[in-house]
Amino acid sequence: MSNSSSVSQFLLLAFADRRELQLLHFWLFLAISLAALLANSLILSAVACDHHLHTPMGFFLLNLSLTDLGCICTTVPKAMHNSLWGTRTISYQGCAAQVFLLIFFFRTEFYLLTVMCYDRYVAICKPLHYGTLLGSRACAHMAAAAWATGFLNALLHTANTFSLPLCQGNALEQFFCEIPHILKLSCSHSGYLREIGLLMVSACLVVGCFIFIVFSYVQIFRAVLRIPSQQGRHKAFSMCLPHLAVVSLFVSTVVFSYLKPPSLSSPSLDLVASVLYSVVPPALNPFIYSLRNQQIKDALRKMMTG
Repeated sequence: MSNSSSVSQFLLLAFADRRELQLLHFWLFLAISLAALLANSLILSAVACDHHLHTPMGFFLLNLSLTDLGCICTTVPKAMHNSLWGTRTISYQGCAAQVFLLIFFFRTEFYLLTVMCYDRYVAICKPLHYGTLLGSRACAHMAAAAWATGFLNALLHTANTFSLPLCQGNALEQFFCEIPHILKLSCSHSGYLREIGLLMVSACLVVGCFIFIVFSYVQIFRAVLRIPSQQGRHKAFSMCLPHLAVVSLFVSTVVFSYLKPPSLSSPSLDLVASVLYSVVPPALNPFIYSLRNQQIKDALRKMMTG
């Protein structure tokens, strides 16, 4: 193929060749997506309806649930469709939309997790300044900055990637459209280097956020250990552990997928790794928060009992 204009569709990686396994993957993804949709919808409803959750953390948790819903709805429906009908294709426009939405929601989620870490830091290390530093206007600005930065990242990467000429076929080694696999099909050296440069800038931004999260939690745990009462320490840990668990799950799955040694690479392991970072975190995040947060559990109980 001489250029990208001759590519009307891409071929995604199939989960299995046997019909029975394809149907198994369909039902598994259906169960995961329904659980994620239900859990995140409950979190959204609880935060919106219960005035006890009209706090900065509740506001950020609502935004996080929106990104989780976006992540699940970007990759899983197409994978379910292909498994059910035994196909592998995705249109060129659909692939571009998938790349844009996936980067948008994942980058926004990580920036929101960074902002939520700042919320926990202020709540525990600077409680007297909490109302000043995290007022409603400041929270709205931080959330808007996270969404805007994610949107700008997604726009730049998608526009550059899909402007590259493609001459290495149209088969992607992934069950959804992802930039590294599309770059393998490119025959433009300058465009490839431009996208690598954008990825490096994005990586530096992500690393900076991660360093901020680590530094904040070092300060948080130092402050928690100085709390004299056991009840106070327990309350502080219960505030931080759900967020720390979500950050750890998000970062560990992405790091394992992208930085695993080549000796561990295989088609089946790569497929499992991609599911781990693209599907599992958005599905588990609401369960982690609802199981550890007493206010959310109380709000959900009120909703269930009318």
